[in-house]
Amino acid sequence: MGGPEFLSVSTAPAVGDRDLRVSDAEREHVGQLLQRAVGLGMLSLGEFTERMDSALAAKTRGELNVVLVDLPGMRVHGAPQPAAMPRPARRATPVGTDPTMIRSRLSSVHRRGAWQVPPVLHLHNLMSSIELDFTEAVMQTQIVEIAVDDYLSGLTLIVPPAATVDLNGLELIGSGVNNRVRTGPPIGPLHLVVHGRIRWGSVTAKYPLMTQLRRAFGRL
Repeated sequence: MGGPEFLSVSTAPAVGDRDLRVSDAEREHVGQLLQRAVGLGMLSLGEFTERMDSALAAKTRGELNVVLVDLPGMRVHGAPQPAAMPRPARRATPVGTDPTMIRSRLSSVHRRGAWQVPPVLHLHNLMSSIELDFTEAVMQTQIVEIAVDDYLSGLTLIVPPAATVDLNGLELIGSGVNNRVRTGPPIGPLHLVVHGRIRWGSVTAKYPLMTQLRRAFGRL
């Protein structure tokens, strides 16, 4: 009889919690935590945008937890809490002092009447409703560029009858676009070029109600 036989078993290194792959549900959970942090004043809208982009791109729990590292009590379940990194000091900017920026959170913003429209307008909004009415606005240039970086927000653009709107430069993530006006070329007094990113929101471009009614009855 021969001696005892031993089986050789190769074992792969154990995968730590930080290296586990994350699901869409976990990314969505982190997004909810980040929204809560904005509501509590822990994050600015700009920080929320940066961290949400990182969360959507995260593949492991370790990468996903990085966006929550300095938020007390917020982390992905099952992943160890990394050591907190010092946050850079932020300079306070007086609200409403920049005419080229519309920034809001959990708000409703309207621009109507003879408001001054800059050549480039930046929109940075979270869970808000934004209405920009250009029918009586004072334009500095024929072509107005609108750079959008919005989360969970609705943007409505109301333009004069001869205006055109180009929405082809928008990147949409779980969002919708409804363009009810001509797209161009810019032959009228106003041409809006809208680009940027919309996450779980909507954009609507339309003429004033009376213009829509005249056109509808004109077709009868």
